Amino acid sequence: MEEILSNLKGKKIDVACTTSSAFTGEAVDVSGGVLSIRDEDDKLIYVAVDKITFVRESHQQNTRPGFIV
Repeated sequence: MEEILSNLKGKKIDVACTTSSAFTGEAVDVSGGVLSIRDEDDKLIYVAVDKITFVRESHQQNTRPGFIV
């Protein structure tokens, strides 16, 4: 899994850990069993690699309610 995540560095990804926990952001680093993700607010999220159930490249555009894109 760490090898797959390493190949996604610099890309926007979706990561899920359970059915109710999901994160979206740019993959920053993978080391020591921890994935670092930078979210849209420029904050870092740290996720344990062994808890990840799926990961994919995100193709979703950021839209906010009330704005026309």
